[in-house]
Order: sequence, then structure tokens, then C-alpha cells
Amino acid sequence: MDLGGVGNRVVVIGGGVAGSLLAKSVQFNFDVTLIDQKEYFEIPWASLRAMVEPSFGERSLINHRDYLTNGRIVTSSAINITETQVLTAEGRLISYDYLVIATGHTDTIPKTRTERLNQYQAEHEKINSANSILIVGGGPTGVELAGEIAVDYPDKKLTLVHNGPRLLEFIGPKAADKTLSWLKSKKVDVMLERSVNLSNVSDGVKTYQISTGETTKADCHFLCTGKPLGTAWLRETLLKNNLDDYGRLMVDENLRVKGRKNIFAIGDITDIPESKQGYLAQKQALVAAKNLKLLMTGAKESKLETYEPHSVKAIVSLGRREAVSQLPFTTIIGHLPGMIKSRDLFIGKTRKQLGLEPHTQCV
Repeated sequence: MDLGGVGNRVVVIGGGVAGSLLAKSVQFNFDVTLIDQKEYFEIPWASLRAMVEPSFGERSLINHRDYLTNGRIVTSSAINITETQVLTAEGRLISYDYLVIATGHTDTIPKTRTERLNQYQAEHEKINSANSILIVGGGPTGVELAGEIAVDYPDKKLTLVHNGPRLLEFIGPKAADKTLSWLKSKKVDVMLERSVNLSNVSDGVKTYQISTGETTKADCHFLCTGKPLGTAWLRETLLKNNLDDYGRLMVDENLRVKGRKNIFAIGDITDIPESKQGYLAQKQALVAAKNLKLLMTGAKESKLETYEPHSVKAIVSLGRREAVSQLPFTTIIGHLPGMIKSRDLFIGKTRKQLGLEPHTQCV
């Protein structure tokens, strides 16, 4: 079955931070098809708040159809691409003139928005019923989850185990030190340069084996380590030689896959030398969208917009009111950066980018 008519056909693979914004941005300029394994866009940096406050997910989970009103949505995964078509897991062939790959990281999450909301509720109940909780991983996900639980449930015993020498290794040591001090002030037991054996462990097992021979007790655990890039499926396609040693797609300054005039890659899967953060994926989406429009009008290659890598700038939430922020020349922790991010977690801003009301709940 071949989906897609003749014309300026854009196929976007991946409905995450980058793919959703790009699809929305070009839907009235092209014949757009969005391929995604789920029916909704999840604002990823809001998911941890939804674990302690499930109703938060009502605004952070957005059905693709709510913002992509003039495009085609295929709920599936892509398994192969040719010079002109994408093959989905169900055997659909979708023709393209331009292809955008934005598959981010692999993750196992529900297909429907309702199922994901129910998952938030289940995770909330898991947290609520536990007296002690183990968090494995000290990157932004583990730190933010620890912050959410420590602030909302100050009486729970929290342990965070991280295999690195410091927390938040994607930003500077000063921010990591300030974060460690903040967590300790909230009575979080932070164990660095250690790992946890999670094999044959399920919630309800109270004792966890630490790599140093120690043990720690917890009623449940949350695994917050990095997820693999969503590019493994490309190793058997025509882009197999465009992947670097880390599995990232090599792109040029216009965000096209190197050597390809009509295939773009955006978001975490690219080899752009910058930290992989949501706001940068959004910037890439807007540059790629502009370049697609320029190509459609027959613009010269020299007129295409160039994407410049950004220096590290990050805000990591620490509960509802505080955060740690690393800017080019300073590091700040407390209520000031918290005012920027932690209250709403940029949900209103992200919804507005997608053309939606900032505070209206999705249905």
C-alpha cells in the first residue's frame, strides 16, 4: 500500500520534540506525513512532574492530531528507507520527496495518550505507597526525579546511585557540586561511582546489591540511565554508511545527512557537537523547516540557513520552585532559575510553539 500523493511530499519519522515541531511548521507548505510509534507528542521534560502529579500530564501529552491539522499521521515505526520511500512495520510504503529523520532515543511507552496517562497514575501510586525509593542514574532525569520526590514527599527515604564521579556530567562540575549539596540538604543519600545490580530484581524486593559490595534497601526503584539512540534500524538501510561510530547520523551545516540533498536529520540522533537538549532540538527543527521551504521554492544552496552548534546552557529542575542553571559565564542554583523553568516546565511555551493554547487541557 503506497501512501502519499505526487507533489512536495515530506515524510517525518519520529514525533518527539524535533519531529513534531517540524511537521507542524511545514504542514501548510507540503504534503506532510508524520510516522510515529505513538499517537501523541510527550513533552519529555514534564514527564517526571507527572509521576508525582499525574494531572500534570493532561497538558504535557498532546495528540498529534491536535497540532498537525493538515497532515497525515501513521502510527507505526519505520523499518527501512529507499531513495524515494519509507517502509513501515505494517508493510506500508510511503513515498517522499523530502525525508526528515527525528527518531531520538528508543523507549518503550504506550501507544495511546490515555494509556500513558494511566501509566503516570501507576507510577504516582508506586511512589506514594513506598517508604523508601532507589533512583539509578545521576543525569538530568535521575536528578530531576529525585528533586520532584524529595520536595513533594520529604519524609520518604531516597537513595540515588550514579556510576560516574559526579552528577550531571553533561554540564560543569560547579553545577554538579551545587546539585549534590542541594540533594543532601533534602536528605537524599547520593552514592557516586557505584552501580546497582538490577538483574532478577522486581519491586517489592527490599535489598539491592551495590557494586562496592554494599547493599541498600528500598521498596521500589526507578531506572534513570541513558536510553539508546533511535538509529539502530538505519544500519540495514541506504544510510548505513552515514552513521558514525556512536550510531549518530552525520549531517552537514544545513542539517541534511551528508551526501544527501533531500534527507534531513534533527534532534539527538545527529553528530552535531553540542549537548543533546530539547530546546536545541527545537532550534534544529525550525532551521530544517526553513531550509525545506527554501528548497521547495528553488533557492540556491548558498541561501540555505546554517545551523551553528551551541555552547552548554542548561536548567535542571529541583522540585517545583528551585533549579540549577548553567549559563556560559555563571552557575546559579535556587529560586531564580526555578522561576524560569520549575513551575510550568516550559509546557505553556511548548504548547504555544505547536499552535495550541498554553493552558488548555487536551481532550
